Amino acid sequence: MAAPLISLRGAALTIGGKRLFDGLGLDLQPQARVCLIGRNGAGKSTLLQVMAGSIELDAGERFVAPRTLVSYLPQEPELPVGTDLTGAVLEGLSAIDRDARPVHLAEQLLAELGMDAHRSTEALSGGERRRVSIARALVANPDVLLLDEPTNHLDLPAIEWLEARLAAFGGALVCISHDRRFLESTSRTTWWLDRATLAVNEAGYAAFEAWRESVLDAEQRSLERLTTRLAAEQHWLHRGVTARRRRNQGRLRRLDALRAARADLLRRDATGRMRAAHEAGGGALVIEAEGLTKRFGATTIVENFSTRIMRGDRIGIIGPNGSGKTTLIRLLLGELAPDRGRVTQGTNIALARFDQQRIDLDEAATPWQLLCPDGGDRVTAGGTSRHVVGYLGDFLFRESQARQPIEALSGGERSRLLLAKILTRPSNLLVLDEPTNDLDLETLDLLEELLEGYRGTVLLVSHDRDFLDRTVTSTIVLDHGGRAMEYAGGYSDHLRQRAARVPPVAAGAGAGKAGPQRPAEKTRSAIDRRRERELERLPARIEELGRAIALREAALQDPDLYERDPDALARLGREIEAIGAERAALEDRWLDLALRAEA
Repeated sequence: MAAPLISLRGAALTIGGKRLFDGLGLDLQPQARVCLIGRNGAGKSTLLQVMAGSIELDAGERFVAPRTLVSYLPQEPELPVGTDLTGAVLEGLSAIDRDARPVHLAEQLLAELGMDAHRSTEALSGGERRRVSIARALVANPDVLLLDEPTNHLDLPAIEWLEARLAAFGGALVCISHDRRFLESTSRTTWWLDRATLAVNEAGYAAFEAWRESVLDAEQRSLERLTTRLAAEQHWLHRGVTARRRRNQGRLRRLDALRAARADLLRRDATGRMRAAHEAGGGALVIEAEGLTKRFGATTIVENFSTRIMRGDRIGIIGPNGSGKTTLIRLLLGELAPDRGRVTQGTNIALARFDQQRIDLDEAATPWQLLCPDGGDRVTAGGTSRHVVGYLGDFLFRESQARQPIEALSGGERSRLLLAKILTRPSNLLVLDEPTNDLDLETLDLLEELLEGYRGTVLLVSHDRDFLDRTVTSTIVLDHGGRAMEYAGGYSDHLRQRAARVPPVAAGAGAGKAGPQRPAEKTRSAIDRRRERELERLPARIEELGRAIALREAALQDPDLYERDPDALARLGREIEAIGAERAALEDRWLDLALRAEA
């Protein structure tokens, strides 16, 4: 095996009183493709900064192979002021390389990203700043590329361009992202940062969920063994008489170590649950738009667009940056008047809206104060009065974080806090504008569960393909020419329909009179597609479980097993039983889905 490009040994770091790493070690091999996973606030961004050399460790060592060039894309990139985009990109080169002035390469990257190379760095949008920063990270063709949320603020064409670029990249890659589809296409190794330590799996993100469950199951068994040993030691301690004698001090220290080990296991990430406060009432019709046209100067945002949104619909809105997604939302909500056409809203609409760009948080305030601005310790959510600490726990916040200033929270934790605040408002129409930016994967799962159980209507703007596939029942697609078309299903469904030339369920300019599907039809078709995808995936998972059982049964045939590991027989037996039960359940599910498909 080749020497690693970057290594950490015994890395320890505490920031703001929080221990982020403790004895952490890693090796980044040449041409590695690593996704770095962990909960918001676990220290993922800090770990990238340590690898890049921009943060010093409290203890431990960092090694970088000689002549290794490292490029780092931070989550919030900064660009130089008073230069054009070409100059900003060339900052990614070393002083020696910069003298060569490979302007053509910088201009090529900018052109591929749809940017004018001679434009000033001032007044760029978040997505444009991200594109320039990506070009700056790539221009030097580094040996190591460290990317922190590279898809944030990027539209789908730019994300697909980046995937293709990274596929051709010859160096080592470490990437933090909330975009499952992006991680699946770019990773071959997974690093999981959890409770100050790093676990490594030599497989890409697609295998992460199963691997994580196996790790957590093993921890649960360790916790059970530790609890038994701790109970026995505490019984010895409570007998009291000899516990203070000098010869028993070592046993007391071991008892303290057992307590610490058990406490560490008990810090296993808590599960959360999000619930939106639902406002009863409202009619079946939520929004109806007829012949909407809107222009800004010579730019047509939307032309002759019609749609009908009914109660319970989940509508995804996608399109390139600048195509008018937010403008369409404002038109549908009546916040912006169309040039032509009309919008009719249903009765008793109660709106809750998540838009990270429009909400400023008081950095000095605490999450407790944000949720209880009038004092007290109660918050009402979902029609139920809750203690604020318990409610924050649903959003994966620890009790100590409820009293910490918001400035101590990571970007993803702030997004979670905004969701917690917004979801206390009773609503029957939920508008989410890029809700997935900066959220960790676990929080995305919780948000999916919330949307699945939400009884109102959802309008969702997102570039996260996997999230769209999991949550929406129809998709409105915008382009830069003002055309808006609506397709049944999520992102992947709309691609299949376009490839098969299936007419959209609703259309903009020149689309004729065909109207959208009724909500029940859209929901049913989306459910059918989910079942089809599940039916396709189940055989591989059932086969995988069969192999897992076979491996454990083979291990039981080892005549020296009991002598080598007395606990192995019972452990392997429990694992075979649990895996067998899961396989049987999946086989039943597969049979049920297969019968439904044939019906």
